Amino acid sequence: MSRPGAPSRRLAVRVALTATALALALAGCGSDDSPSNNAGKPELKITGAYMPAPVMDTMAAGFFTVTNSGGADTLTSVTSDLAPDVTLHSTKGGAMEEQKSFAVPADGSLDFASGGNHLMFEKLTHKPLEGEKVSVTLHFTKAGAVKVSMPVKSATYNPKTGH
Repeated sequence: MSRPGAPSRRLAVRVALTATALALALAGCGSDDSPSNNAGKPELKITGAYMPAPVMDTMAAGFFTVTNSGGADTLTSVTSDLAPDVTLHSTKGGAMEEQKSFAVPADGSLDFASGGNHLMFEKLTHKPLEGEKVSVTLHFTKAGAVKVSMPVKSATYNPKTGH
């Protein structure tokens, strides 16, 4: 003999179990290594930073390499006590052009080198001399602020030769 309401209770239990199984299956579809996560958090390392001793009292350039062993990021701006305006520039076909940002690819690098991408320090607070260190903060979309000490090298310094 069956109790009143027993079939509807069994049906409710089945519906609840099916809904739980469906929710668990859908939750398994998303994982931390999905492309929408850009391979995770960026892991940035800044190397080779330097500033050639400026020849002018008002402007200077800066160079470095960003190596990323994590997810993609974007360099959005740079600040420094040396200048109220630090801008990002690219050089293509001999023409310099200001950029709003630079992509830092996942598991890749972004180079700022003479003749290519570079920083421009404008309206210098003082003309830094060879041997000084300039404090710079790189601002990234995901990694946030990264402080860099940029040594001032000779005006003709070439990182490939060390001169």
